[in-house]
Amino acid sequence: MIRGIDHINIVVADLGRSLRFYCDVLGFKPTHDVHLEGGWIDRIVGLNGVKARAVFIVAPAGEPRIELLCYAAPPGVAPGENSRANTIGLRHLALRVDDLAATVAKLRAAGVTLFSEPVRVPGGIVKFAAGDKTLVYFLDPDGVILELAEYR
Repeated sequence: MIRGIDHINIVVADLGRSLRFYCDVLGFKPTHDVHLEGGWIDRIVGLNGVKARAVFIVAPAGEPRIELLCYAAPPGVAPGENSRANTIGLRHLALRVDDLAATVAKLRAAGVTLFSEPVRVPGGIVKFAAGDKTLVYFLDPDGVILELAEYR
């Protein structure tokens, strides 16, 4: 039986750039930094000659962890149309914030383009135990869709 989410993996092109974005701009904290190489990781991921670095980060409120994983070998490729909301597969991570306006201002100051201004979800669309929801979408440096969600 599933007990919960252990971590969420995001493969990144430039680990330093992604760490600056997730930690400096969004406020995550790194918790563990590891080098991945050898037969064990080759078997797990089904690739040969893996050389990679993973940094686990957590939000100030805690778990689940996000694993930022950068492959030095073998090199990966970015799929086409990955940054559109209607692309099949895992599409976005939603991050809760207490002050959406302040977080949006910080994103804009960092040069991040938002899909739109923050939008309040109309009442009756979805029932949220946490209250009324306002949200906005944007992209991380590798084109992963992220959502900021504020509940009132």
